[in-house]
Amino acid sequence: MASDSDAPWRLSRRQFLGTSAVLVATSAIPGYTFAQASGGAPLTPQAIAARLPQLLPLTLQINGEARRLKVDSRTTLLDALRENLHLTGTKKGCDHGQCGACTVLVNGQRINSCLSLAAMHEGDAITTIEGLGNAERLHPMQAAFLAKDGFQCGYCTPGQICSAVALLDEVKAGMPSHVSARLDGPMRLSEEEIRERMSGNLCRCSAYPNIVAAIQMAGGQA
Repeated sequence: MASDSDAPWRLSRRQFLGTSAVLVATSAIPGYTFAQASGGAPLTPQAIAARLPQLLPLTLQINGEARRLKVDSRTTLLDALRENLHLTGTKKGCDHGQCGACTVLVNGQRINSCLSLAAMHEGDAITTIEGLGNAERLHPMQAAFLAKDGFQCGYCTPGQICSAVALLDEVKAGMPSHVSARLDGPMRLSEEEIRERMSGNLCRCSAYPNIVAAIQMAGGQA
């Protein structure tokens, strides 16, 4: 059986130090690139810029206002809202679509904005927590969360509220959930129904009982 010393990739300490010294020395030479070392053309600043992702011009309808921006085509809606448009009410939690902190409304439906590319939403009506209400004129759901103390640290609250607003619209439209007793007709906004429909929004502070109470209040059942 071959020993580790027989492995073709094994470097001695002397070889490792020598190779490292060459790499450091060549990196200090102006204009020297690994492309040159391999016989290719040098990567000039212009060549590097040409290889960078191109920015995509977009017009997004945010909270009733047309917002024009240029983003990398890989930019998520969440990052476009926070980093480009500075609408920081929408929170980045897990960035994997698992916590619901980034929930916004798109054409009236709730989505996880961290899982959706900004480029997909040209022309869509996007509503963030900033568009639901403000300190002078609260949305009924925002007022209910305050009245029922439906939060603690507040980090997940924007996503909770946006999701809850969509929940009431879904119930009003007669859309059943996994726990609905019937598939048609009016639905009762029970605690079980709310917990099922809000299961995609996590609260690490465990303010769930008060969140349920707030949604029932906003839905006219409290």
